[in-house]
Amino acid sequence: MATLRAAITGVGAHLPEYRLTNEEISTMVDTSDEWIMQRIGIKERRICKDPGKATSDLGTKAVENLLSKTNTSPNEIDMLICATITPDMPFPATANIIAQKTGIRNAWSFDLNAACSGFIFALSTAVQFIESGRYNRVIVVAAEKMSAITNYTDRTTCPLFGDAGTAILLEPTIEDVGVIDYLNRVDGLGRHHLHMKAGGSSQPASYETVDRMEHFVYQEGQVVFKAAVSNMANVAEEIMKKHHLKSEDIAWLVPHQANMRIIDAIARRMGVGTDKVMVNIQKYGNTTSATIPLCLWDYEKKLKKGDNIILVAFGAGFTWGSVYLKWAYGPE
Repeated sequence: MATLRAAITGVGAHLPEYRLTNEEISTMVDTSDEWIMQRIGIKERRICKDPGKATSDLGTKAVENLLSKTNTSPNEIDMLICATITPDMPFPATANIIAQKTGIRNAWSFDLNAACSGFIFALSTAVQFIESGRYNRVIVVAAEKMSAITNYTDRTTCPLFGDAGTAILLEPTIEDVGVIDYLNRVDGLGRHHLHMKAGGSSQPASYETVDRMEHFVYQEGQVVFKAAVSNMANVAEEIMKKHHLKSEDIAWLVPHQANMRIIDAIARRMGVGTDKVMVNIQKYGNTTSATIPLCLWDYEKKLKKGDNIILVAFGAGFTWGSVYLKWAYGPE
């Protein structure tokens, strides 16, 4: 009997028009294009500057792009999961808002928060609904308006983040393609090193939290760097060993786009040549949950049916995970 799998059958994305360059950032804080490129590898990032526009608007545009590309009606969608740490508001779920804005009426939806691992966790979750046989079309959105929680007076974090919306369509298949396996991990002690201090139930918003600028990303860079490299490499190696994959069997490694030095370190650890590593951090920065699907969208025309692809991410929490999939369609 053929195995029922969940396959990615389309990728959509939306990027704000405004490009925030290193030169402009150097007018805000004590930094330079050379410093940012050497330390991080980012040249520019997209920023949503439209008044009143939020994460749901980025996600909505990505879903509309996806539905158009795949010739899919909103009425055919059974479920929508949105991975984000920048929801429009604490409730309702941003996924619900995106569903309403895109005309998705016959589905249920919810948000998932795993920071930069959000897409990996949401994809792993969506796969199970497809594999159950009860769902035929599931959309996974990964969308972030990181500019809303970025402190542009902090030289250590403000060069990192950009805004983007992405969406992928999952459908069932009995072909030898689709998501083969996933491994996800968490360590709650990581919360001390990467978080947003205020705005939740432990420290509700107040005049004092605003004055202390505690509603922005807080990161202890060196600790996060070390944890990201070791955990991303470990989980990617684990899934490769589990499926008896060698580096030469991998068509593409798709790492979370947080820092070019992290990407290089993981590729070296896994023995994957740079020609097999998807990289677009220089153009878009760290869009948190959206970086991996944004890579898939950027490289879509280079992908071939049956390509072995390893996705790997690390995020606040700490969270990390890896997905092994075979690409389901070609550039045509």
